[in-house]
Formats: sequence, structure tokens, C-alpha cells
Amino acid sequence: MISQRRASNGGAQASAVRHSQRRRGLRIGMAAAAVLAALPQGNAAAADWPDLPLRGTISSPGPVRWDGIQLGGQMGLANMGTDFGNSTSQQVAYILRNSTLENEAHPSAWATLPHSSTNTRSYGGFLGYSTQQEQLIIGFDAAYNKVSSAQIGASDSMTRIVTTSDSVQHTVTLSAQSSTKLIDYATARFRFGYAMAQFLPYVFVGGSVGRFDYANTSTVRDSQLAGGVTTVFGPITMSDAKANAIVGGFTTGVGIDVALMPNLFLRGEFEYVGFAPIGGIRTSINTGRVGIGMRF
Repeated sequence: MISQRRASNGGAQASAVRHSQRRRGLRIGMAAAAVLAALPQGNAAAADWPDLPLRGTISSPGPVRWDGIQLGGQMGLANMGTDFGNSTSQQVAYILRNSTLENEAHPSAWATLPHSSTNTRSYGGFLGYSTQQEQLIIGFDAAYNKVSSAQIGASDSMTRIVTTSDSVQHTVTLSAQSSTKLIDYATARFRFGYAMAQFLPYVFVGGSVGRFDYANTSTVRDSQLAGGVTTVFGPITMSDAKANAIVGGFTTGVGIDVALMPNLFLRGEFEYVGFAPIGGIRTSINTGRVGIGMRF
């Protein structure tokens, strides 16, 4: 009897527990339905979640304006190439002026010095103004660049034997030394760009003005053999030099501006500058640079 009562009590307790669990599940289901009913109705469930940014993503920047005044600084690495081939031509021509040797053999046209190059650093600043028509950017800027260690020189000598129409055999020896130093230069450029969001690739063309120190020295010696008699002309030396010589030129190149903030941009560009000959020396400079600027 006792065992039957215990079994009967245990079954009643189990039935009560199951009934309680069903009631609890019903209450949870009703609460969930109420929460869902309170949410705003719209598209699929995935679209109902708050529009939170994913970790590691970058929001797209707003429209970037490239018009206005630009002001900034820049620095770069440059390669300066110098052609000394004709640097002493005028000196040799003057030393041999009114001679049969120069009139017929033209020793002044004998190139005695090579092309040389050197690497240097540059730094400076720029100021410009741009206008914008939709994505087309047209602007003008002026820049100043100071260079360091942009000095180069060359020296050489050569000997040739020529016979002129007066039956004189000439053994001519030319010696030449030249040097040049680029102190600084300025450019004025027209820029043409095409805006693509925060990127502005562009090309440019314009003029340049450079400041140079240069020096040239030539020595001519002519051993003349005529009728078995040797006569020596020279050696005669001639020099010329100038400090802070101003020479013009042109510039062209490509670049890109990258907007970091609405009024702050990073610049990278490659520039070629060619200068007119000065003292018979022709110089050009290729520069790769970076800069940072502000737009007003």
C-alpha cells in the first residue's frame, strides 16, 4: 500500500512539473510575440537590425573640392645632368681666331668634355590657385626649390694631327676644365587635372628660372711642322667664370594630389626642368618629390 501511494504521489508531482513548464513556455512565447510586434515593420529580418558599421571598414568621404588657393611645402630627390661638350668652344675659337687651322679644321668644334650627372636633394614650397568645372581642374602655381650639393665638373684633353691647305702639319692639343653649380630655381606652371573623389591626377607645363655658378678654362697648344721646321704656338690658356648667373628654361611633368581632409592634401610628382645653355654648359634636372599642402 505504501509503495502504491508513493508511486501515485510521484506521478502527480511529475504531472504538475510538466504543466508548470508548459505554462512557462507559453508565457515566454507570448512575450517574444509582443516584442516582435513592437518592432517597426519593413523588409526582411536582416534589414531590421540597426545599420552599424562593420569593424575595419572605412566610410566613403564626401565630395572633395579642388578649387581655391593651395599653399604647401615639398621635398625630393633629384638627378642633375650636365652636358659640358660645348663649354669651351668659344674660348678655343677666340684663341685660334683668324687662323687657317680654325677656318679649315675647326678645333673649336671638337667636343672635349663629356656629359656628367650627380644626385642631390631639393626642398621648397609652392603657392597656387585652381578652378574647378565639374571634374576638370585648371590651375596655376609657382614654386621655389633649393638644392644641396648640386655641383659637378669635368676635365679632359685631346690631341689631333691635321694638315691645312698651306701644307702645314698641325699637332693640336686641347685641354679643358668646366664646372657648374645649381644654387636654386623657381618654376611657374599651368596644371590640368581630372578629379576622382579624393584623388587628383594632373599634368603640368611651364617655365623655369635657375641660378648658377660656373667656370670654364681652355688651353691650346699647336706644334706646326712646315718645310722641316717645327714652330710651337702656345700653350695659351683662357678662362671665364660667373657667380649667381641667371638662366631661363622650361618644366613639365606629372603628379597626383590625395585629399587627407577637406582642406589638407598630400602631393607626389615627377618634374623635369631643362635650362638654356650658360657658358656653353647645358643643364637639366629630374626630380621626384612629395609635398603636403592646404587649400583655402
